[in-house]
Amino acid sequence: MPGRAARITITERQQEILRRLGNSVTAPSRLRQRANIIILAFEGTVNQDIARDIGLERHQVGRWRLRWAAAFNRLVLIECTESAATLRRAVEKVLTDDLRAGAPGKFTPEQVVQILAVACEPPEKSGRPITHWTILELTDEVIKRGIVDSISPAQVCRYLRAAALQPHKSRYWLNTTEKDPVQFQKQVEAVCDCYLEAPELAKNHNTHTVSVDEMTGLQALERIAPELPMTAGKIARIEFEYERHGTLSLIGNLDVT
Repeated sequence: MPGRAARITITERQQEILRRLGNSVTAPSRLRQRANIIILAFEGTVNQDIARDIGLERHQVGRWRLRWAAAFNRLVLIECTESAATLRRAVEKVLTDDLRAGAPGKFTPEQVVQILAVACEPPEKSGRPITHWTILELTDEVIKRGIVDSISPAQVCRYLRAAALQPHKSRYWLNTTEKDPVQFQKQVEAVCDCYLEAPELAKNHNTHTVSVDEMTGLQALERIAPELPMTAGKIARIEFEYERHGTLSLIGNLDVT
């Protein structure tokens, strides 16, 4: 005979967090399942019916009921002393699998740090005729330097992802030419005040505040052959060759109000 199921108790705030997790479209499916297990158990549903509704085995439902029951007092303490965000993180932690040891790492922390250091260097420092690292080029470079004897591009990609590094990407930034911080602050305030005053000027004085930007030297290109539409097993294809039609200058105007 099955044993007695763990009794589930939840507070109103915990219930709100669990329902949000259970209905979330961005939370992992496992987290949604476990949140719904606790809610159904609190409502008095037996493990067998919960398992059928959630799509799990009965023993799995019982395991998460036990996990919640064991953590309830700690969650209440967090709810009484910490913020709502901390309580949500604590609830998610209760419903998350424990970390497992797994297989021992093949590469030492020193090797991983050196791989990341290479990724932070410009490729030209290594004599490579590229502006940004690709995974294949980076993998080849760390092997060439003797940091590792061999490593797969997929493993290098994992290390980069874990360190939140994207050496293959870049974006523009604007460096102010005003070096005096006091003067720069005045300039910022002048622009912000202009934007804040724009609605009133438009309403009372029929004055339109417009923000203008210009992009010069844009190439006007036309492909010499039409794009081939997507078909089963193939993405849409664009012709490599193009015909030049000079350059364009575009001016964008934004009505601030």
